[in-house]
Amino acid sequence: MADLLRLLLRVAEKAANVARVCRQEAPLFQLLVQEKTGDDKNKKFVQDFKTLADVVIQEMIQHDVGAQFPEMCGFIHGEESNKFENGLGESVIVTVCSTEEETAKLLASVLDDNHTAASLLAQAIHQDPATIDAHMDDVAVPLSPSELGIWIDPIDATSQYIEGREEVLEEGHLFPSGLHCALVLIGVYLLKTGEPVMGVINQPFNYKDPAGGGWRGKHFWGVSCGGVNVCSETCPKEGPGAGLSVVLSSSEKQVVKEALTALCGPGKLMYASGAGFKILCVIQGLADVYVVSEGSTFKWDSCAPHALLRALGGGVVDLANCLQSSSAVQDNQAELTYHQPRPESKRADCWANYGGLVAYRDPSQLRRVVGTLKGKV
Repeated sequence: MADLLRLLLRVAEKAANVARVCRQEAPLFQLLVQEKTGDDKNKKFVQDFKTLADVVIQEMIQHDVGAQFPEMCGFIHGEESNKFENGLGESVIVTVCSTEEETAKLLASVLDDNHTAASLLAQAIHQDPATIDAHMDDVAVPLSPSELGIWIDPIDATSQYIEGREEVLEEGHLFPSGLHCALVLIGVYLLKTGEPVMGVINQPFNYKDPAGGGWRGKHFWGVSCGGVNVCSETCPKEGPGAGLSVVLSSSEKQVVKEALTALCGPGKLMYASGAGFKILCVIQGLADVYVVSEGSTFKWDSCAPHALLRALGGGVVDLANCLQSSSAVQDNQAELTYHQPRPESKRADCWANYGGLVAYRDPSQLRRVVGTLKGKV
C-alpha cells in the first residue's frame, strides 16, 4: 500500500504539471476544450466540457499504475472517454505511448499539427516529478493490489479550470470559485466491498511562486483500512462557541438552503464550485459539512476525498438513505461504496451518487444535518 500511495502521489503531481502546461497559452487552450454530449454529459449543466488535459491525465494515470501494478489493469476507471475530436472534425483515440516522441506524434494529430504544443504535453506526461515526501511510515496495510480498484477524476471542476480565474488564497478562508477549485482526484477502493481505502488529491493551482510567477500545487492524501487511519491533514480544533458551517452548490434546492440556514445561522452557509473541492473544504476544516441533495455527483468525484475523511473519523454518506432510516446513520449503513454500478442506468449515469450525499468530519454534525433535512427533501 505504501508503494501504491507513493506512485499515486507521483502520478498526481505529473497530472498537475499537465494541467498547468495546458493553461499556459490561451490560444492553445481554446484548441483543447470540447463539449460533452449525450450520455457523457452531466445533466446538471447546460454545457459540460472536457479538455484534452482531462483525457491525457486519465490515460497517463492508467498507463503508469498499470505498468507498476499490472494486476490492477482493467480496474482503473475514470470520468472521461479517451476519444477527442480535433479541429478538422477527426476523432482521435488518445493514449500514452511507450516513448515521449510517440506520444508527441499522437498528440500532434489532436492539436492540428501544433508540434510545439504536443511536445510540451508529451514532456509533462513522460517526465517524472521530484520525489514527494509523504511520511508514510505508518502505512502498513495487508492488502494486495489485485484486491483494489481505482477511480480517477483527472480535473474536477473543469468549468473553473476552463474559466481560469485566479484568486489569492488566504489561510483558513473558503474561496468559492477560481482555478484553485480544479483538483486531480485518485481514489482507491476494495473491489469486494466498495469501501474507499486510499485517496490522493492534488491541487495544481494552490499558489503562485513569488520568484518565478508560475503556479505551484499542494497535495493531500489519506489511508483508512482496518485499524490504520493515516492522513496528511489533521482534524482542526473547534473554537469556543463555534457553530455548524455547511458548504453547498449555488444551484442547491431552495428548501435545502432555507433549512440549513435556520440550522447554521448567519454567515455559516457557504457556496463553492466543484464536488471534490467542497469535500476538500470539509477535510481542511473550512466547512464542517458538505450537502448535495440531488444525484449530480459521481463515484470519481467522491472516492478519493472520502478516504481522507474516513482517516479523519468522518465519511461520506448517501443522503436519501439517511433520510429514510435513522439506523442507516447510526450503523454506518449509508456510507457510499464504489464497486457496483446503478442497474438500468446508462454510461456515466450508472456511477452517479443518486441519493445525494453528505460529507462530514464529525458524526454528531451529520446527525444534526440529517435531522434538519428530514421531511423537507
